[in-house]
Amino acid sequence: MTIANREGADSSSTPAIETIEIGQNSLNRIAAKVPTTTITSAAMTDAVRMLILGVDENPDREGLLKTPHRVAEAMRFLTSGYHQSLEELINGAIFDEGHNEMVLVRDIDLFSLCEHHMLPFVGRAHIAYIPDRKVVGLSKLARIVEMYARRLQVQERLTRQIADAIQAILAPQGVAVVIEATHMCMSMRGVQKSGAWTVTSAMVGVFQSDQKTREEFLSLIRHKPAFW
Repeated sequence: MTIANREGADSSSTPAIETIEIGQNSLNRIAAKVPTTTITSAAMTDAVRMLILGVDENPDREGLLKTPHRVAEAMRFLTSGYHQSLEELINGAIFDEGHNEMVLVRDIDLFSLCEHHMLPFVGRAHIAYIPDRKVVGLSKLARIVEMYARRLQVQERLTRQIADAIQAILAPQGVAVVIEATHMCMSMRGVQKSGAWTVTSAMVGVFQSDQKTREEFLSLIRHKPAFW
């Protein structure tokens, strides 16, 4: 289910010459067989420098001198989910408690990058599952969200990946995931609708086949607990 309810550059730089030099520097590093991690970092830095030149700015002015490095480091952090595995993340934190009632963690903060424009989308995830005796440490649910969110994503795929991951590690009776997010690629550019939110869901097992179970989950994420 997918629901959309939304409604001064410095001209002193010389882009053509600089672009050629950047490309040659990258080739020289590869030829010298610099370790892959170094090549990747340097290439990313060079690419950001080229982007700055592409918007008719001067990457050598004081305010932008360290920007290529900062952006490269930020991108590494924001896409660090590519270097994590589900097995390492769970790290054995699965327990046989004989529990078979719904477990729900709601309002998990979520930050990701849209793969189409590499602009952020931010929001929250709600996760529920009905165990078949086995439960997972609650913090691991948030970490699963974080792992898949820290990749280039589309919200629909992110929602399904989270559900599939929980199904894979626990084999529960059912899993439900709902994500609510606002997309900067829609707010900052294009139609520029800043109040727009997108809601996506993935239902597995009894959440898909049993209407009452699904409605209970949706009711719980719509209403805040009384002590809030």
